[in-house]
Amino acid sequence: MPPRTTRVVCLVRRPAGEPAPGDFAVEERPLPPLGEGQLLVRNLYMSVDPSMRGRLESTEKHYTHNFTPGSPLDGRALGVVEESRCPSVPAGTFLRHQLGWREWAVLDPADTDAAGRIDPELAPLPTWLGLLGQTGFTAYVGLARIAGVRPGDTVFVSAAAGAVGTAAGQFARLLGAKRVVGTAGGPDKCALLVKEFGYDAAADYRAEPVRDALARMAPDGVDVYFDNVGGEQLVAALHALRTGGRVALCGMMSQFGGEGRTADINQLIQAVLKRLTLRGFIVRDHDDLRPEFEGRVADWLRSGRVTARETVTDGLDSAPQALLALLDGGNVGKMLVRLAEDPYSRFKP
Repeated sequence: MPPRTTRVVCLVRRPAGEPAPGDFAVEERPLPPLGEGQLLVRNLYMSVDPSMRGRLESTEKHYTHNFTPGSPLDGRALGVVEESRCPSVPAGTFLRHQLGWREWAVLDPADTDAAGRIDPELAPLPTWLGLLGQTGFTAYVGLARIAGVRPGDTVFVSAAAGAVGTAAGQFARLLGAKRVVGTAGGPDKCALLVKEFGYDAAADYRAEPVRDALARMAPDGVDVYFDNVGGEQLVAALHALRTGGRVALCGMMSQFGGEGRTADINQLIQAVLKRLTLRGFIVRDHDDLRPEFEGRVADWLRSGRVTARETVTDGLDSAPQALLALLDGGNVGKMLVRLAEDPYSRFKP
């Protein structure tokens, strides 16, 4: 008998400053009966992403809709079809979709068309939301297409211990970079970047000005900056970049919440003096590159040339705290919430 309700994470109120546990609640909501062409999906994993911070506000510092107080959150998830009224998607199919932050989801025909089927035999399920998912794809697009990493480049990545950053460091090396450096919060993360994720050097941005760190880690300058942070780290990169350098503007977490996080816009004169290219991108605009990305990265995974790393919490009730931990830098690699037993992964509850 299919479930009639599902537990969901709802936004109680917009945060007053930084998000807090009381801004969220887990509630029971009805599931609509399955209509023609629809799928009932049991979610196994859901993604927790930095971009959610902007969606909590009433401003538009993001590239999708804002969350609405009183309504469920949503985001990337991976699940298995338990019941199908869509002939082309049988029960037992594993899908990625956008109705996360809940245990069960009913996908309508439009959602079904957009959902991505995945092969659980090709790679562990969590990988399809991380290294083989949107975060890994973001790193690949930013380096391969937006910044155009070339053999011999020196590449700098900010927020290097996050999901995108851990992928970007490894991909940069495999795309031909000669030297890869990054920043992260804390000495343990910096050590892990060098030991596990292909970085030649990493600096703790909390302990040392990033401009000084770059002068030490890349004394001859930087060719490519993959920007996840903006603010002072972008300014430091502008000064470190060599003539003709390229910047992939991926995200700017320094722009959300708090005060005193701005950097002088006049520093952009460096882009003129050095003939730099700064290009912002949204990954969904580059889906034509996805087949190349999935084939190439799956091969790198199979051969052991890249490492997938996830920080996994258990149960829907842990989801709000997982988001708060992510925003405070409490993750290495992809932050995920496991919602049900995974029949394929080594990560079993």
